[in-house]
Amino acid sequence: MPNPRSIDVQDVINRHGVSRFQMRIVLLCFLVVAIDGFDTAAIGYIAPALRAQWGVSQAQLAPLFGAGLFGLMIGAFLFGPLADRVGRKAMLIVTTAFFGLASLASAWSTSIEMLTILRFVTGLGLGGAMPNAITLTSEYCPEHRRSFLTMAMFCGFTVGSALGGFAAAHLIADFGWPSVLVIGGVLPLALVPVLMLGLPESARFLVLKQAPAETVARLLARIAPAENFSGAVFTGIAKPKGSPIGQLFQPGLVAGTLCLWLTFFMSLLIFYLLSSWLPTIISSAGLTLKEASLVTVMLATGGTVGGLVLGTLMDRMNPHAVLGLSYLAAAGFVALIGSATSSVPLLVVAVFGAGFCVAGSQIGINALSASYYPTANRATGVAWANAVGRVGSVVGSMIGASLIGLGLGLPATFGIVAVPALIAAGSILLKGRLGTPAARLAPVLQSP
Repeated sequence: MPNPRSIDVQDVINRHGVSRFQMRIVLLCFLVVAIDGFDTAAIGYIAPALRAQWGVSQAQLAPLFGAGLFGLMIGAFLFGPLADRVGRKAMLIVTTAFFGLASLASAWSTSIEMLTILRFVTGLGLGGAMPNAITLTSEYCPEHRRSFLTMAMFCGFTVGSALGGFAAAHLIADFGWPSVLVIGGVLPLALVPVLMLGLPESARFLVLKQAPAETVARLLARIAPAENFSGAVFTGIAKPKGSPIGQLFQPGLVAGTLCLWLTFFMSLLIFYLLSSWLPTIISSAGLTLKEASLVTVMLATGGTVGGLVLGTLMDRMNPHAVLGLSYLAAAGFVALIGSATSSVPLLVVAVFGAGFCVAGSQIGINALSASYYPTANRATGVAWANAVGRVGSVVGSMIGASLIGLGLGLPATFGIVAVPALIAAGSILLKGRLGTPAARLAPVLQSP
């Protein structure tokens, strides 16, 4: 009998254009990440209203900001390795339902302490959903379009963050701050049945787990309907020795992993310091709450535009050089914010530019991490990079009050905030010099 045909899953994906089936995956993951962004940013937008209603100080807000981000960190550490064991689809659905229920419960908080606890619980689900959406999207993208499509999907986060600002600006005055959290709970719960029906498991993951060939063939037929996959054996997915976590520290991956972690840490430190404290800082400088919310929306708006532009450039040029230059520009825009509070138009430009470079580059390093790790530990690699970044986000959200309390003035304060962007630029450029891990991984991987 003739030997069965061997078909590499990624080769099939690379040979064909992006099908409606793949675009549906990108869209569904976009919606998950958009709601994730809405819920993550909501606490920053409602913070001034909480201060007014409960009489809490800026120092009391810091644990509230930190609790949600600490939950995001724990959720990413926990659910990434689980997704590499049980599947991306299952974890994405579970975590989306989880943070929807927790956000809904948060709307009925009666004290700052109760809200802080529930924000931590919400963060657990948020931290697990995002890396799985990134991983699932990237594993259905052709390599020559992967950066753009993954970043376009992840722009949902900044779109959701911006919608949170518009919602806060209009809803809080009429319905109170709980209305923002209610929306943040209802939307993901309504999306869960859509994900259950419309989202497939990763074909690459199924090959890794030695699922029936017929199951993989049905998925690939949605991408390449003209090809005949009957009787084929699907290959091209390396099976690792050891756990998905241990693989991060193999000689072929560890140096790039550490560079990614440092970049994630610095990038998310800046982004969450700005998104958490910018409305409060701007309103204290004389702008109304509505003006402060709308100006802060430019941070997320700039991130959305930046993600799309940088994603296109990353597919056509050296992605590490693109991101390194973007972080260098980010330092300049962040520093400019401190000198622009007396001019609303200049402040809008500075905040938009900071969003374009910081949030846009953050989207870029998510796409870069998804392409850096092999299938066997991709969800873990993306999730743990995000988790380390969440440590930076906790630090950023917590030190905002301390920086303000130093009384250095806004120009000096934002000059300090710009320093992590310079560190992120150096780290991602160093990773680019390390090259790709594929050749160095050969000795530690074995084919299934």
